[in-house]
Amino acid sequence: MSGLLRLAFALVAALWLSACGGREAPTDRNWPEPAPALWEVTAPGGEKGWLFGTVHSLPEAVEWHSDAVDAAFAQSGLLVVEIAELGDTAQSFAAFQRHAYSPGLPPLLRRVPADRRDELEALIEKAGGREADYAEMKSWAAAMVLAGGVRIGDPERGIDRQLLARGKAVEGLESYAAQFALFDALPPSEQSDLLLAVAREAAAPDPAAGLLHWLTGDMAALEALGQAGILGDPELRDALMDGRNRAWIGQLAPLIDGGRRPFVAVGAAHMLGEAGLPALLAARGYTVRRIQ
Repeated sequence: MSGLLRLAFALVAALWLSACGGREAPTDRNWPEPAPALWEVTAPGGEKGWLFGTVHSLPEAVEWHSDAVDAAFAQSGLLVVEIAELGDTAQSFAAFQRHAYSPGLPPLLRRVPADRRDELEALIEKAGGREADYAEMKSWAAAMVLAGGVRIGDPERGIDRQLLARGKAVEGLESYAAQFALFDALPPSEQSDLLLAVAREAAAPDPAAGLLHWLTGDMAALEALGQAGILGDPELRDALMDGRNRAWIGQLAPLIDGGRRPFVAVGAAHMLGEAGLPALLAARGYTVRRIQ
């Protein structure tokens, strides 16, 4: 996810809709040698797969390839991403329009506690918008659009898009419609929490810190960043991350067992902790070995 500051590493593919706006990472930063986290998965029968945590937006100056990633991708028989139709902007826009609007909503600033409204106001200003722009937009949808306006990097350079361009057979784990429906099902209080999480992450002193941790494969640092953002909210984490991971395992296990050799490239936050994909596969009896 650098696509949405720290929130990008909670990575929900629907956030790719927010392709306008955004900021580049500081050009004077010295980026380290790339070593993003990569796992090899071996089924009890010996069948292989790989797990690669991605970011959905990347600055021009950042190189992410490594020999280990390229070798694993070359050995794989199938690319698995969150949404296979990632470049279909018409489909994503239509799905967004179906879910994102509702007449008669209160002004956006009134949807968060009074003592937190200055944070949301600062986010709107940083994203280059006005409160009136979100008058009939549900809070989760406003959070997405605002997050897109303050992201770091370019979604066209997202790892998923770059891997899709290589032409390997591909399967998606979800659809745009399913992802937007997931957000739309959040209670109003959780949607407000999402707005404030985006505001808090946008105000971070180093908005590129998450990207740096991802690039160096520092999963502990990513977990700490996530806990300071939406991953620290148990309801949001279960709805947007952990619950989806549990559903994905039911799709990934047959691909591995069936000898499809899947290279699973999904948001890096889906790899974190005991509810992350590596841990869930290990709990099912697979041998999960980090190889980068």
